[in-house]
Parts: sequence; C-alpha cells; structure tokens
Amino acid sequence: MATVSIPACTSALLLDIEGTTTPITFVKDILFPYIREHLEDYLSTHWEEDECKQDVHLLKKQMEEDMKQHRACPVHAVDQTVHTDEEKAIREVMDNVLWQMASDRKSTALKQLQGHMWRAAYSAGRIKGEIYPDVVPSIKRWRGKGLKVFIYSSGSVEAQKLLFGYSVEGDVLDLFDGHFDTSIGAKVDSKSYERIAERIGCQPEEITFLTDVTREAKAAEDVGVNVALVVRPGNMELTDEERAHYTLITSFNQLELTGRA
Repeated sequence: MATVSIPACTSALLLDIEGTTTPITFVKDILFPYIREHLEDYLSTHWEEDECKQDVHLLKKQMEEDMKQHRACPVHAVDQTVHTDEEKAIREVMDNVLWQMASDRKSTALKQLQGHMWRAAYSAGRIKGEIYPDVVPSIKRWRGKGLKVFIYSSGSVEAQKLLFGYSVEGDVLDLFDGHFDTSIGAKVDSKSYERIAERIGCQPEEITFLTDVTREAKAAEDVGVNVALVVRPGNMELTDEERAHYTLITSFNQLELTGRA
C-alpha cells in the first residue's frame, strides 16, 4: 500500500463521514431505513414536545422556501384513514420528510429531525455507528503528531456526535477537535471551506480534506485546501480524469505527514 504525503504546512485534517470514515452502506442500509420505518411513530409520540415542534417548524419553513423557489414538492394524496387535524399535520410532515429523503436533499431541517430520531435509536442500543478499522488508529497517530482533526458532514453535528459517541469502537468523540455540518454552508460551496478555516483559526492551505465526493473536493481545492479522495468499497466510481487529477487513498493508514517526526 503506497504512502501518500500530505504537505508539512497541514495543521488540521477535515474528514467527511459517509464513504470516508464510515461505509456508505451504513447510512443507506441502516440509518435511512430506520427513519422511514419509525417516522410516523416518532412524530405521533413526540408531536407536543418542544423539540419536535421546533423540528416541524423548521421543516415547514423549508417547505415555504421550496414553494417560493418553485422547487418540486410532494403531492398530498387524499387519505381516508386520516381524520384529525393532528393526523393531517403529521401526514404532511411525513410526506415532506420522505420526499426530501427520496430526492437526497441535504436540508438542515431534514438533518435536524433525523438527528433527533437517531439519538433515540443510538441511546437505546438499537444502532451502533460503523467506522472503518483504519480510522481510529490513524487519527490517534495524526493527533500524536500535533494535528487537529475535524468532521465536516451533511449530517447534523448531533448526528455526527451520535455516530462517533455510540460507535462499534465505543465512544471516540475525544478524537475530534470540532464538528461542522451544512449550517456553515453546503459541502459543494467553496465559501464553506473558507468559513471552516476561519472558524478553526488557520488558512485554507493548512487544511487537508478527505472526502469521496469529487464535487466537494473541487469546492475545497478552489480555495486552496489540500484534498485527498478516499476510495472505499461502494463509493462512486471515479473517471480517469479524476483519478489522474486527485491524490487517492484507499485507507487512512496511507496518509503520512511530511516534515513531521
């Protein structure tokens, strides 16, 4: 396995989750199906609680924004089994959440509700966060060389902390210096990486970003962030041009920092 050198100026590593630290199958085959299967029960049980009300409020604001932007929205079919106003409201929220998931939307409103649902599942032991076996030892090695390590994922910060706090490796949250989600900006928007650098307190050139998504890699690269594309089983196939352009790794073990003891 060839080692890959990261510039000596690197002071912080920024890690994607899905397809980078964690198998894509965990998200697609475990986390997302859990939402679809338990959404109605969760909303019905927690509908009158403040946290759920805030989640629903954010989702409704997102719906209004989508309508203003003339984005496609779910069509509400007439359901004879729905009678009360509460049932109708719950069904409307369900339709929107399931539509957003089917459309692979990354809205903050959706991610917040999902995070709250996953919290209940993790804390009850129904789900454990999956992490590739090379991740924890590598992060410990990087931190031992004085690097800071941050997470940047489209999943909410809360969902990120649940995955690493209730992982198959136990609670590994102390390996990370901070977490970022789409509240700082979309992962395909270059400005997001400038904001992250500012928040961390370094220049973009001092960050190395690990992701499996080329659009994210390009956005980061455009503002001077160092990038390595992570090639894992099940990740999107790369074109020959992408393979030639980007630094590729198949394991975090390959990453070596030049000029550091």
